[in-house]
Amino acid sequence: MADNNILNEGISMYHKGDFNGALAFFLSLPEDSEINNIELAYYIGLCYAKLEHYDDALLYLEQVVTGGLELERVLQCRYVLAVIYANSGRKKLAEFELNKLLESGYKPASVYTSLAYVAWKQDDVERSLEFYKKAIELEPDNPTALNGMGYVLACENRDLTKALSFCKRALDKRPDSAACMDSVGWVYLKLGLMNDAFKYLNQAQEKLPNNEEIAEHLRIAQEN
Repeated sequence: MADNNILNEGISMYHKGDFNGALAFFLSLPEDSEINNIELAYYIGLCYAKLEHYDDALLYLEQVVTGGLELERVLQCRYVLAVIYANSGRKKLAEFELNKLLESGYKPASVYTSLAYVAWKQDDVERSLEFYKKAIELEPDNPTALNGMGYVLACENRDLTKALSFCKRALDKRPDSAACMDSVGWVYLKLGLMNDAFKYLNQAQEKLPNNEEIAEHLRIAQEN
């Protein structure tokens, strides 16, 4: 297809992780190119999302959702939209997109983990735990669900032994994840095992030195 040939260079950069380069390429294409505008919006939206330019990403991804591109891409863009809405505090919009995805049967475990995150941000602990439970039932080794479940349990000081088990299983799946290291350290802190808490929290901060949540957990650990 002509579109694919024209877009190939940018697509290649995108898949190599050069999101700035890919974005610059896509934006530089002349308006009179024989390109499907929805196809182009799809890649531009994904680049902006990867670069965390969320308002720009929304403009393009919403075009894909309403523009009738192939179903798999529409569903993928709905999921990215939901994540952006959740991360930018637009929880109702995130929930709307996620429920649409559930109705479609799209990656239900990932959708449930996102719904759990949205519920947690809305201070609905029980609903958050229920969604994480559903995600784990669907995918017992899903690291995001395992880590989320353990973290919420720890924050609520509930069944800390089980919380540690969930978080350690997540870290086993993603040993380089700062989020998982932080969660394991947070549970150890809640258990009063400070040497272990500092070990994992310091590892997490080395990975993400500017992360406010990790820094806050370390501050709490230092005060104990």
